[in-house]
Amino acid sequence: MDTTIIHVDMDAFYAAVEVRDNPELFGKPLIIGALPHERGVVATCSYEARKFGVHSAMSIKEAYKRCPHGIYMHPNGRKYKTASEQVHKIWLTYTDLIEFISLDEGFLDVTGSAAHFGGARKIGMEIKSRTLAEIGLTCSVGIGYSKTSAKLASKEKKPDGFYEIATANEFKALIRDRGVRIIYGVGLKTAETLHQAKITTVRDILENRQIVVAILGNHGKQIIDLAEGIDNRKVQPYYESEAKSISREHTFQKDITDIEYLKDALRLLAKELSLKLRVENIYARTVTLKVKYANMKQITRAKSGDATNQTRDIYDITASLLDKVEKRPIRLIGIGLSGFEESEFRQMTLDDLTDKRDGKRKESLDRTLLELQTKYGEQIIKTGNEMIAEKRFNVDTIPEKDA
Repeated sequence: MDTTIIHVDMDAFYAAVEVRDNPELFGKPLIIGALPHERGVVATCSYEARKFGVHSAMSIKEAYKRCPHGIYMHPNGRKYKTASEQVHKIWLTYTDLIEFISLDEGFLDVTGSAAHFGGARKIGMEIKSRTLAEIGLTCSVGIGYSKTSAKLASKEKKPDGFYEIATANEFKALIRDRGVRIIYGVGLKTAETLHQAKITTVRDILENRQIVVAILGNHGKQIIDLAEGIDNRKVQPYYESEAKSISREHTFQKDITDIEYLKDALRLLAKELSLKLRVENIYARTVTLKVKYANMKQITRAKSGDATNQTRDIYDITASLLDKVEKRPIRLIGIGLSGFEESEFRQMTLDDLTDKRDGKRKESLDRTLLELQTKYGEQIIKTGNEMIAEKRFNVDTIPEKDA
């Protein structure tokens, strides 16, 4: 059976969500990331802003130089995550073989399910129409025989596009005279190396195979295969419980020296990570604190011990680690979890033997709280310390980052 893969890419996702919720922003250059006077980069921007050369990962200062009349906004992480969950829910009605690349992008392997829904083209069109009708957003859909072809197809007619690349010959014909960066895995440095050898297009790659391999080695062989339309990579469904590590981090707008403020950030990051673990019903044995100072020096401190998935444990460990690091202005703080297990394990103590009944009551309470958080959202129940932290720290500004 021939492989059929769909790539879905939301159009200017963060900006589109903001325009959906505030129609007055429609048609205006909107830049999501930071305000012009703040430290930060562009997370995404509307297509109107892109006309001025603004793009994601560009510094806000550079974006402001290019588009001083643009509208600059902070990201609303919670709002985008909600929209992403709605998008993912639509995708999951067509296949469970989905590789979620980010909040707004993913590969769907519909090889085994396409016939049930009337074919891949019908699935692609339904995803587009349902996304607009149910969520109020547009997306671009590409259908291909491989991950590379599907991703390229989704970019062909952006925004709100639909395109199909059915065979390797179609793929080669489409990209033959385009620049080398159209090939997956050819970044700026690789492109510069190829350009120095006077290889600037895909056609040049195919006509100078020996040179490509000579200067790039095995990477060059992979690039040649992709230029030929050969890509046997499988869609890899991602399950949090199978990850080697999970992390969350936050970059501050201003360097922070206030230890209590930093601990408030840790408390909120720990809460989000705890919910992730408890939803997956897994436990972490190693907790890592990540700190990046104002001079960009980065350090990590880790502690391994009893497996846990509780906010308080994660917070206590990272707060203790923070107390021991050098005290100077901090730019970024984060928490990483690893050493996952499917059950909690710790050394039994005398207190454990006398508190079994209390432990069972706590397990029952934890299950009830998790059910409520899963059903109504993680903010439905907060501890006193979490409410204090949220007063001092805007939780909507803490972005997700999975390692």
